[in-house]
Amino acid sequence: MTHLSIPEPFTQHESVVIVADLLNPAHAEATIHLLNHYSKDEMGGGQALPAFVQDNLIAELLRRKEAHVLLAYSGQTPVGLAIMMLGFSTFACMPLLNIHDVVVLNGYRGQGIAQKLLFKAEEIAQSLGCCKLTLEVLEGNKAAQSAYKLSGFAGYELNPQMGKALFWQKKLISNDGASAPVLTSTPIQAE
Repeated sequence: MTHLSIPEPFTQHESVVIVADLLNPAHAEATIHLLNHYSKDEMGGGQALPAFVQDNLIAELLRRKEAHVLLAYSGQTPVGLAIMMLGFSTFACMPLLNIHDVVVLNGYRGQGIAQKLLFKAEEIAQSLGCCKLTLEVLEGNKAAQSAYKLSGFAGYELNPQMGKALFWQKKLISNDGASAPVLTSTPIQAE
């Protein structure tokens, strides 16, 4: 009798979410692997992380006590990641937790792993006394938007007449590591 081997993503393992210990080489490797997977996806820019990032990210995260990393496992396989940074809300005068990256491997999407990561992020935010969780999502990433809405996230606005907040950036360093041009201006003189 021939036995059929079922590919790992389709086996029925209960996923679990843990707080990553980035001093653990397996957790560090899983973090880089999952973030690189996200970076290669069209939603992450479609390119592998630069070698500099892959070589230095774990050390840089370890230097930042405001950084929090979660890993989701299905059996022994790392299948999801959330990287969060503690911030501060001036309007609430309280800390907030920004979910900077959320990753679920392709073969494991649609199994509630993102919700488990977001739930654990909320637990961490509450333990830190945060007033809210924040994150950004691409307009075209409808699957992620659905997952975030299921977890209680919504667009941000202060006044509905002024519209929803937009997330903007100004790069100071290019993706290849070269510095962007520095603009100089004349200081304003007090009268």
